Amino acid sequence: MRGGGGGGGHPGFRGVDIDAQKKLNAAAPRIPHLGRRVVELFRPYTWSLAFTAVLVVVGAGIAVIPPLIVQRIFDDALFPTDGSPPDMPLLWRLVGVMVLLFLISAGLGVLQTWFTSTIGNRVTGDLRVKLFDHLQAMELGFFTRTKTGVIQSRLQNDVGGVSGVLTNTFTSILGNVVTVLASLVAMIIIDWRLTIIAVVLMPILVVVQRRVGQVRARIAGETQESLSELTSITQETLSVSGILLSKSFNRQRAESARYADENRNQVRLQVRRAMSGQGFFAVVQVLMASVPAVIYLVAGYFITGGDAVITAGTVVAFTAVQARLLMPLMGLMRVSLDLQTSAALFARIFEYLDLEPAIRDAPDAIPVEQAPGPLGRIEFRDVVFRYPDAAPDSRATLQGVTFTAEPGQHVAFVGPSGAGKTTVLYLTPRMYEASGGSVLFAGEDVRGLQQESIIDQVGIVSQETYLFHATIRENLRYAKPDATDAELEAACRAANIHHIIEGFELGYDTVVGERGYRLSGGEKQRIAIARVLLKDPPVLLLDEATSALDTVSERVVQEALDAAARGRTTLSIAHRLSTVIAADVIHVVEAGRIVESGTHATLIAADGLYAELAAQQLAASRILEAEASDEPADHPDRRADRPPAEGASRADVAPRVVDVAAEPWVPTPGVPGT
Repeated sequence: MRGGGGGGGHPGFRGVDIDAQKKLNAAAPRIPHLGRRVVELFRPYTWSLAFTAVLVVVGAGIAVIPPLIVQRIFDDALFPTDGSPPDMPLLWRLVGVMVLLFLISAGLGVLQTWFTSTIGNRVTGDLRVKLFDHLQAMELGFFTRTKTGVIQSRLQNDVGGVSGVLTNTFTSILGNVVTVLASLVAMIIIDWRLTIIAVVLMPILVVVQRRVGQVRARIAGETQESLSELTSITQETLSVSGILLSKSFNRQRAESARYADENRNQVRLQVRRAMSGQGFFAVVQVLMASVPAVIYLVAGYFITGGDAVITAGTVVAFTAVQARLLMPLMGLMRVSLDLQTSAALFARIFEYLDLEPAIRDAPDAIPVEQAPGPLGRIEFRDVVFRYPDAAPDSRATLQGVTFTAEPGQHVAFVGPSGAGKTTVLYLTPRMYEASGGSVLFAGEDVRGLQQESIIDQVGIVSQETYLFHATIRENLRYAKPDATDAELEAACRAANIHHIIEGFELGYDTVVGERGYRLSGGEKQRIAIARVLLKDPPVLLLDEATSALDTVSERVVQEALDAAARGRTTLSIAHRLSTVIAADVIHVVEAGRIVESGTHATLIAADGLYAELAAQQLAASRILEAEASDEPADHPDRRADRPPAEGASRADVAPRVVDVAAEPWVPTPGVPGT
């Protein structure tokens, strides 16, 4: 509703499917003391809200005074009842008062709009930030089980929906109530008999107008669905991934045709919406015009009967006041639905605000610096983990996992997919909460440490590198906002990516594109490594950081990872066993348990699951001969981290066709990149 001061807008014509909205309202969660909590949102703006209410009441009251002045103008100034000529001095005074009232009303309207807009949008902004901040505090598991679109809907659609409620509903209801009451009082003062006639005809107008609104609302619902479909097509096909997919299968014309078909449907609905209810509108217009006509007719009978009370000024003033009564009255009839809708939106928002993070700091939690053990020591003691939404009779993701990683040690985890390796990594910084047992960080149970202080000591490089649609410099400084250019360069040199960045036209100011699509997989990973190096954490977690790369890129990235891991406690998950051969300890995980532990050599000799995985992945002969193999030749033509040597001929750097069967690549323990 719009409002304040009287008019209420055109609520009956809004594009809202009333029945559908009522169903959505009924499906909203039930929140205790919802009204009180909504009122609390306005507490910081109490005085502004009170002043706005005064403006609304005064503005609505002033709005019904001009018709009363019109009566004086007609009966006393223009057409005096004693037959004398027009009283020009009185006419000037009355017209001056009318103009002054219009100026005051306009000024009050501007002030009211500013106050309502400011209060509503500030409360909306406070609510949006509060919700976003609360979601930031939720545990990782919340986001893995909740669709991103649902979260975005709460932040954008629901909070955006209450913006109009916060901005307009209060002032609209107050303004409409004051306008209706003031108009009725003014009509009774002018002539109580004409008031009865106008009030009797008013319900007919309201019923017809409501019917018009319902017809248009149904079409509006279809139009919104069509718009949603157009938006969906746009998001799906014009995103980087969508464009890549359509071009890969040469489906651009098909996608354009699909968009064109839906666009034609949208045009059809828009035309139908514009033309719908035209007959009803004609009836409404006839009825709205009929009320003054009926009043004129009745007034004529009163005057013919010798009633001196009915004058031209009375009729004009009465019809002017009556014309102001319809829209506010219809607006008040929509108050119930508007209040229900706003309550439903607030309920959905408060439902999220009431979510309790599953992982919270204990009241007596201490920072990592105060932990008793050495920084970088990680210990799992009989750890059990089960996802909160897992079936009660399902197998736990981790069952009795026990190991210790000493400071500076490289501990690797290998095993089949779904064995629980990634869960081990994310339990370390307490992104997940162990269901049983203990996870110790620097000699202290992570439940007794401040989570933020744990995260400050940990760097994570995952398989799916996430880069913002920003420059390389901005992506790097996400880890350390105050990093100098020299620090950025040093981190990139260590990650083996500086020379490539320097080769870009804009260098560190190169925009990487959405999710880093303008970079290769190896380049993205090395920027992610540089970002972690810039953070300089004592603990490094590597979640299959090279599994998605080709062999050449893997070798270069692995060298960067080896450099990053030097001197740090490193827990890594390996998809390719060649990347963890040199690890101090390798734990083999199967079905949530550590079934084997040892070095590469001891595990191969044990001929267990590790040896089986090696045989399936690279062929057992290649892994078994790793210790005896010579270091692989460093072919300049295969290096992704530096250009070919100066002066080399094309023949020196031309791609070489290799018979894989004759020249297998065999990793060597202790050699970077193997």
